[in-house]
Amino acid sequence: MPPALLQDSDTQLLRERAETIVWIKTQMARHGLHLADLQNAGCFSEGAPLANTATHAICFRDAYGHAWNDHGKLPDWLQRAVNAGQSIEHFHV
Repeated sequence: MPPALLQDSDTQLLRERAETIVWIKTQMARHGLHLADLQNAGCFSEGAPLANTATHAICFRDAYGHAWNDHGKLPDWLQRAVNAGQSIEHFHV
């Protein structure tokens, strides 16, 4: 792919992520939800709890915002990528 197309797709991805974050914040405000409500509902059970991310820096991240601090079992999102042939180093930050 030409570099300009990669930049356009990166820009589009960032724009879509920003729009999604605004939508989520709007829905949370509309329904009176807080981060603790989502954590208690198990929304973040795939990785380390958010409280632990401060003690272990994020080492791997994908374009969708999934992150892993290289502690514990390889998360599903990263295992799927590796199984599909992607190098784990591709996600290293």
